[in-house]
Amino acid sequence: MVQATPLLLVLFLALGAQGLAVKKCSLTGRWVNDLGSNMTILTVNANGAFAGSYHTAVTATSNEIKVSPLQGSMQKSPNQKGQPTFGFTVNWSFSDSITVFTGQCFVDEVGKEILKTMWLLRSRVENIKNDWKATRVGTNIFTRLQSQE
Repeated sequence: MVQATPLLLVLFLALGAQGLAVKKCSLTGRWVNDLGSNMTILTVNANGAFAGSYHTAVTATSNEIKVSPLQGSMQKSPNQKGQPTFGFTVNWSFSDSITVFTGQCFVDEVGKEILKTMWLLRSRVENIKNDWKATRVGTNIFTRLQSQE
């Protein structure tokens, strides 16, 4: 029985390791944030670059909101362990402003993918004296939008 113990231990560890596999978080797809804005990220290429579109639900302008392009990059380091860091820029189609987001893609304890982000929005101002009010900062949490089939 003593010789069987190492074999049983190896077998137990091999079978148990399958249950410990970490689900990888994928940026590709459709996302919605805590304010109701929608974002679509197209395929992330081998270098980590991606593009997509952003439809904001909130704005400080009276202009009609339009879908705006985004471009970004995901860290491709082997140290990411399936929960990569990323950044992207949204060039707003309906205003004189631009927003940069940075964040990380997480998988929670029940397997749900979440993007935790922080952003800086820079608006154009008339002169340098108004520079103090040109940049806003905030955070958003995105969750994957499930397709309605």
